[in-house]
Amino acid sequence: MKVKNSLLCIVLLLSLSLSGCEGSSSAAIQVTDYARTSHWLMLTSSPFKDVDVFYVYPTAYTKLSPSDPNFCTIDNATMVQGAKSAFQRQATAFAPYANIYAPYYRQWDARYQLALPVAQQDENIRRVPGADVLAAFEYYLRHFNNGRPFILVGHSQGSAVLKYLLSDYMKDHPDLYKRMIAAYVVGQSITAEYLVQNPHLKFATGPNDTGVIVSWNTEAPVIDGTNPVTQPGGNSINPITCTTEEVTAPASLNRGSIELDPSTGLPKLDQYGEIIRVTNLADATVNKARGVVICSTVDPHDYYFGFPLGVYHTFDYPFYFFNVRQNAADRIQQYFAEN
Repeated sequence: MKVKNSLLCIVLLLSLSLSGCEGSSSAAIQVTDYARTSHWLMLTSSPFKDVDVFYVYPTAYTKLSPSDPNFCTIDNATMVQGAKSAFQRQATAFAPYANIYAPYYRQWDARYQLALPVAQQDENIRRVPGADVLAAFEYYLRHFNNGRPFILVGHSQGSAVLKYLLSDYMKDHPDLYKRMIAAYVVGQSITAEYLVQNPHLKFATGPNDTGVIVSWNTEAPVIDGTNPVTQPGGNSINPITCTTEEVTAPASLNRGSIELDPSTGLPKLDQYGEIIRVTNLADATVNKARGVVICSTVDPHDYYFGFPLGVYHTFDYPFYFFNVRQNAADRIQQYFAEN
């Protein structure tokens, strides 16, 4: 599953949870119009499942020249293509159990954002991607949801936006929050400080608790440098067992990983067009000191994607794809048992 250095590699590499700002201005930015179907990556036109997924993809935009804007337009071709690829390797894990809704949203160039202080990064998430996704979420609730329970799903910059939606919007809408089965905020650190600042939120502790945040960041036992997508004090849950204990779940317990096509970043498919299940690939151990999940059973050189060697950011979902699928089913079942 090696991925070569290419434009695609750079785009996927930049699925970081960072944000930037066009200068320091706090001027309001007009949000995207989500009445236009072209501004949606996925709309389930005839929902027949009892649960929805609202999916926010990771960074799919990168500046190709210094003169490019620091955040992209809603129809940026590079972002649109990258969003479609991310959808296939992440959101499709939930497809058997949920109607999926996914807006396009304007994103920051991650390289630009890396140079900014953390406080500015947080502010910028609210200004552009957060403003778009909040508008899309409210449009989804008014026009598509029809009172169904829902799951929030994101990765990297998409998860950074979900952190904002959870901390601000859900706090102000407690009745809506009761319909949230879970929030998969993957590829972002859910820190102890964040949870203290937002006491209405809780981190998952088991495989079928509901109304919780499910999150992890995946690393090798030793990484080459610093993980640019984690923060001190982060929480991670074991994506195989969905527990927080520091006990190794062997690869034999993994329900299945997926392999990515190096030329496209898309999941490899069998002759029938189904995603190929790869067994016995990835184990998982929670490391509380580092705030991550350790995968020790793959060769970091085979999964190098431009991040520091051993940072498996791009593979947070692919390594544990079929575990995520089963866990969503378990949490959905528990939600309906309780409601």
